Amino acid sequence: MAIAPDERELLELESNSAIALLDNEEADESLWQQDCATAMSSEQTLSERQKRLAAGRNFPVIFWLALLHVGALAAPFCFSWEGLAVCMALYWLSGSVGVCLGYHRLLTHGAFKVHKPTRWLLAFLGGLSGEGSALDWVANHRKHHAHSDHDGDPHSPHDGGLWAHMLWLGWSIKGDAFEAHVRRWAPDLGKDPVMRWIGHMFLPSHILTGLVLAGVGQWMGGPYMAASLLVWGLFVRLVIVLHVTWFVNSWSHMWGYRTYETTDDSRNNWLVALLAFGEGWHNNHHAYPRMAAQGHKWWEIDMTYWVILAMKWTGLAWDVVDYKKISDRNR
Repeated sequence: MAIAPDERELLELESNSAIALLDNEEADESLWQQDCATAMSSEQTLSERQKRLAAGRNFPVIFWLALLHVGALAAPFCFSWEGLAVCMALYWLSGSVGVCLGYHRLLTHGAFKVHKPTRWLLAFLGGLSGEGSALDWVANHRKHHAHSDHDGDPHSPHDGGLWAHMLWLGWSIKGDAFEAHVRRWAPDLGKDPVMRWIGHMFLPSHILTGLVLAGVGQWMGGPYMAASLLVWGLFVRLVIVLHVTWFVNSWSHMWGYRTYETTDDSRNNWLVALLAFGEGWHNNHHAYPRMAAQGHKWWEIDMTYWVILAMKWTGLAWDVVDYKKISDRNR
């Protein structure tokens, strides 16, 4: 378990003090929060890797990831500065805003609150990262926190660095097991029909993005520019976002320094933090998962937190968790 005592106290207080007054959605959220603050069972006999391998390969996911990497191979043959600019802009929008801010800090940990339309928009942007639906992503990450670097962790380097980085996705949960997985770890999202619809739009949204990029490129400069915006804005950008996010699962549990003592191997890795817009301060995050800011020292740059502060300033976000200890909550 990689949740500090103060975090456990916070979760237990928030879930137990008002559990009878909560509606079904809030009650479900309290249940997974309580579970994340509870130690792992010592009775598990199979590692998460063994369970996934036994369930068989997920060929649609394997095909999707292979397609993206093959498409990115065309990048040297259709380079343009415009394509690079679109790639970097969408890298930030889908990676930092979509995944780091939306999927991770908002939907997984509830580090701040937003109105439902904003919540849905962030979930859609997270889907444009190519990392699957919000339901799948959030459920996997909550399970990771409950079992970090222990049996039950979907992507621990204890099962191999390459497994933690990307191979675990090739044996991802599917079918009825996926629905049970969502009910267990993301019931709050699973009961939201809009979230489910956004998840079903995962592939169509990428096809539409590709068509828009190609169309804009054709309008700007003909077939070469169309190919450039398509390859760099879609394939190259998705490969970058995927691997940078995967570095958090692998590198940030293997290399770096530790500011806090946790019961996992989480590390603060400055390179991952720069590439992943602040997510690489991973030991800080595992010590205090609900904190909106993951950089805890003045020099630990966290660009995603800057966006959260801007949203708070404009009124798009509120109740930002900016405290470590429950005793600091009302100061």
